[in-house]
Amino acid sequence: IPQGQAGADLATRDLIVRSFAPHVSVLASQDTEELVRHKGIHGGLLELLRPFGERVQGKVTIRDSSGVSRSWDDYGIRFVGVKDGLESPRLQDRRSTDSMSSKREGKRASMLEYKPARLRTGGDVPQIEELVERHLTFAEEQSGPVEADYLNHKDTATARPEGTSPFYQLYLRRLLSGLPMVPSETVSHPVASVIAISSRSTSPIEELRNLFAASNQGEHRLPQWVHNEFLRYYVLVHDEDYDDITKSMQLFEQMKRHFGLHCHLLRLRSTPCMPSDEGTVRLPNPDWLAAGEELSEIIRRETSEDDEDVDPSPFLFSTDADAIRAFVREMVTQSIVPSMERASATWNDQVASRRRGLSGRFMSLSKRFTLGSFGGNRNSSMPSFGGNGGGGSGNSNYDSLQGFYRPDAPEAIMRKLADYCMMLRDYKLAQSTYEILCGDFKADKAWRYYAGANEMSAVSGLLAIPGLSSKIRTEGIDQYLETAYYSYVTRVGAPYAALRCLVLGTELLKIRGGSAVDDSARWLTRILDDKAVGPVGHVLMMERIGACFSERKGVAGLPAGERRRKVGFWNLLAADAWLRTDKTLQAERCLNEATRLYRFENGEVSFEGMSGLVAQLQEAIKANRHGLQHLDTEDLLDPSENDERTQMETLQFEPDHFGPRSPGLGHRKSLSMAPPAPPSMQTGMAVQTTAFDDPLGAVPSAYQGEAVGNSYPEGMPPPARPHSPRGVEVPGSSPMVPGKGRAQDGFE
Repeated sequence: IPQGQAGADLATRDLIVRSFAPHVSVLASQDTEELVRHKGIHGGLLELLRPFGERVQGKVTIRDSSGVSRSWDDYGIRFVGVKDGLESPRLQDRRSTDSMSSKREGKRASMLEYKPARLRTGGDVPQIEELVERHLTFAEEQSGPVEADYLNHKDTATARPEGTSPFYQLYLRRLLSGLPMVPSETVSHPVASVIAISSRSTSPIEELRNLFAASNQGEHRLPQWVHNEFLRYYVLVHDEDYDDITKSMQLFEQMKRHFGLHCHLLRLRSTPCMPSDEGTVRLPNPDWLAAGEELSEIIRRETSEDDEDVDPSPFLFSTDADAIRAFVREMVTQSIVPSMERASATWNDQVASRRRGLSGRFMSLSKRFTLGSFGGNRNSSMPSFGGNGGGGSGNSNYDSLQGFYRPDAPEAIMRKLADYCMMLRDYKLAQSTYEILCGDFKADKAWRYYAGANEMSAVSGLLAIPGLSSKIRTEGIDQYLETAYYSYVTRVGAPYAALRCLVLGTELLKIRGGSAVDDSARWLTRILDDKAVGPVGHVLMMERIGACFSERKGVAGLPAGERRRKVGFWNLLAADAWLRTDKTLQAERCLNEATRLYRFENGEVSFEGMSGLVAQLQEAIKANRHGLQHLDTEDLLDPSENDERTQMETLQFEPDHFGPRSPGLGHRKSLSMAPPAPPSMQTGMAVQTTAFDDPLGAVPSAYQGEAVGNSYPEGMPPPARPHSPRGVEVPGSSPMVPGKGRAQDGFE
């Protein structure tokens, strides 16, 4: 990846592309799990395979729908548990009258008690906020570089591209990790399943059949909205230390006769590997961890009584690592990718191609007319069962009571086809299929499906089309994003999906450059206005808006058309916000960038008002550089501003019911202090209050009205409720803003 801003954009696009990876479930026998745990890997076969699947060794060649083959050197898969993604990422919040410290301790205990399948499920924005907050706090406490990582701070850090905060990259990666398994999105549904036994098994063939039956109809059966006819890949794990390879080879030949060619013999050593042994490698940490899983690991290390210098990461023999890499490559290149290509071609010929012709258009129109005539009651909750047996309106295949299509319904097959194309990186076919589905899902009033199809239409369109005119972008991509966001917020109530939709759209628009970066900044501002993120995400989005405006270049090398002052303004806002959250290093970095942009050749800030504010921020950063200190804010004011100081004292120091002032706030005048949102922005939404000082307006009221990831020093009470400069209490705003009037999706 090249260095500089272009390298940062390529890294972000690569991150988004790799997030759409095939999911492969792992189902192992009891003796196989015992063999792997004996090696010192407590998570079993799944923990052993996960890091090696994220990037397949060598190049992977994929053929698209037009018959053109292309090789990828960054292709990967996600090894997951059988039930991963089905449970909620967190338990229900418990009501308690204990102190804040007791609540935090209870939260730590509950995180450690979570089942692994729950921890591996993502889609929880508060957990992402808390995780990034921990990394930020760790970076503040270290004397090393800002990029220091909480779990891997001893490793040599790789150079990151300029212009991208490592904490924003972490936020984005965790936002796209551990995708929940839902009926409306099949990206997280398994495309294959690894069924593994070991050479210790007394009846191996019978055990393989039992495991297959358990995954097909037994206890490991997935919900009925998951297409269960996916590839089964059978693995025989041979113990190199204690078992006979000749018998294992004979058993492997017998497996291939019974179950076909989708089999592999994986040879591993069962003895534990010590760091002092020759030919050892450390088991890598997976890059695509869910936020809850990484938080649980951090809490476990913090509460562990072992020596802090002991690294809990297990070691492997290099022969084992090479064998696993060869196994993953063979499975992906010879089984998974070819099976996905065949399935995509079949579904495209038998289902999707019929919808693209003239007859398909007439069928779609007749379906909409029938639904509008006989099933047009939008408020009806009772479905009428159509000719295909599914609950819905008229001849619809959508079951409105259970909220999903059957896996064999044409709409479900086409959604699976489009998602397969995304995973195979055939974005043109994916985009055309999503476009067809948008109309079908809207006609069936399947709003969750409808929102997802619009979201993926925008994402696949931005990935597929090399150049977009402003007209196409405005009429197409922006309309898809607006429709998806509106449906997620008002019709479905899915804040995580709404945030993911806008973040993906903004990042892909930013890569386009030109006028597209203005659209990207506009969508990021929408995230801030609608309170879709918590305090940490709020400041990170501020930084990202500045990064978007920095992409605007002048015309013919002239400064005309640049957004230099906007970049400086948003960096100044971010510096002010970081300082209010006691993140001095981040505030100093943003302030340095802002002063660089605001200064001219003589070294002076361009106008006097900004010069005074920059001086105040610099003094506050200097005072807080070595830890939290309570600053006398009068020292940061110009003595000549007596009248203004008197007015500020009257406004800020109201009666004590506002609560104590945060000690981390080292400056009074702030660009972030804003009056409450106008009444039009809060129409129809419940008024909520929060328990933390929120001058940025980053009230995470979607998440039980509490600040996530905030940790206060011992003995320090949480800050007071937010208040406006006029001494009036500011009610917390809703995390999402409903659209005005009827559906603003361009289809009604």
